[in-house]
Amino acid sequence: MARARRELLLRVHRRELRREDLEDCYSQAVLELLAHARRGGSFASRLHIANSLEQRFVSRVRDRRRALGGRSPMQAMLEGALALDGHDDVRPGVEVADVRVELEQLVILRDELLRVVALAAQLTEDQRLVLAGQIGQIERGDFCRHFRWSGEKYRKVAQRARARLRALMANEDVLVPPGPALSEQR
Repeated sequence: MARARRELLLRVHRRELRREDLEDCYSQAVLELLAHARRGGSFASRLHIANSLEQRFVSRVRDRRRALGGRSPMQAMLEGALALDGHDDVRPGVEVADVRVELEQLVILRDELLRVVALAAQLTEDQRLVLAGQIGQIERGDFCRHFRWSGEKYRKVAQRARARLRALMANEDVLVPPGPALSEQR
């Protein structure tokens, strides 16, 4: 009976809630009926089961609408929230602005980060591994135990990785081509 009535009830109430919320309400109604039956409750006929299911479903839908309408401040707030990750089909994601940083400084930092990522490919695998561990705030001892490194090897590889990355960044700054000659110059 639950399978037979599902699509009909979801279609009839489609304007009241989102599809996901309707499915949640329907699942709750079905579970309530199953719990009632397991406790020894009985139904007079298939029609009685269908009516009970619809009645519980409509009750769940009304409860959900009241919660979204402000009776439950937390539900209302969550319903109006925007997704940060952009995986919501209805609303695009939101990029959170860092108000502590000026726009120009933020652009410079992002550019430097892109340069570091591009230049990191020129480091050895061990050097990239150590830097990734440091960025991820993995403790030195945990890192050394996991990769079976000595503390001295970790220190030297990290030191060389930072020095190599600094040198690559400095070298890249020198390699910037000059701008085009002005029309008055020969």
